[in-house]
Amino acid sequence: MALPIGIQGKVGAGALLIRLFIHFECPKALFVDGGYTGTLIEWALSMLGWNMQVIKRFQQRICMRIAPSGWIVKRVFAWLNHARRLSKNYEITAPSAETFVKIICIQRMVRLLK
Repeated sequence: MALPIGIQGKVGAGALLIRLFIHFECPKALFVDGGYTGTLIEWALSMLGWNMQVIKRFQQRICMRIAPSGWIVKRVFAWLNHARRLSKNYEITAPSAETFVKIICIQRMVRLLK
């Protein structure tokens, strides 16, 4: 289900939560930033039984820390962006996009073996 570009985050969050509810039994915690206060939190609790916690800006600095090996992930994404096919999202389905990521990784490993 693709949402139009003009949809705000609060409206799209409801659709995302429904998808998560279909695929996952019960998340332990759902954290949102201050922009999602109001009816979305009440709706998630009444319809899905999920408790969402709002994290304010000053709490975000304390709670969310960058992993020490985060640069490794950024480096891998930089390598993947060198492939022309992966520079933009040309794939329609997620499995085909995943396949091309695997192909590019295999090509890179073969190049390193030479």
